[in-house]
Amino acid sequence: MKVLFICTGNTCRSPMAEALLKHHAPHVEVKSAGIYAMDGQQANEHSMTVLEEKGIELKHRSSPVTTALLEWADIVLTMTSGHKSMLAMDFPGFQYKIATLIEHVSSEGVMDKDIADPFGSTLETYRETYKELDQYIKQLIQTI
Repeated sequence: MKVLFICTGNTCRSPMAEALLKHHAPHVEVKSAGIYAMDGQQANEHSMTVLEEKGIELKHRSSPVTTALLEWADIVLTMTSGHKSMLAMDFPGFQYKIATLIEHVSSEGVMDKDIADPFGSTLETYRETYKELDQYIKQLIQTI
């Protein structure tokens, strides 16, 4: 299984999700990218701090979404419904493999709940984002 996580800049949420899935399910191939990412940026300092606190390694450089990445992935999981919509418009033909992380793991068909962007917030906000992502990643592992 090849999983691609998508967020906005590929420095906060999607790198954290990637690191969490690699940590909890090392057998799964996983990458991340951002809709507006610049190539080669380091992960956000707070993201790195939170993962380090949990003993999770994060070696990351940001990457923009590309057709090659979408072709590589078996499933593409976005952090928000806005990301999902943008991908569908910018990369037609891949809609069948794109879902928000929350809708993918939800048994109740939740379609409108997003994982909020912690960018520019406090370390405590990043800790809350980590907790939310960790919960959904553990649910994701049950589905793959």
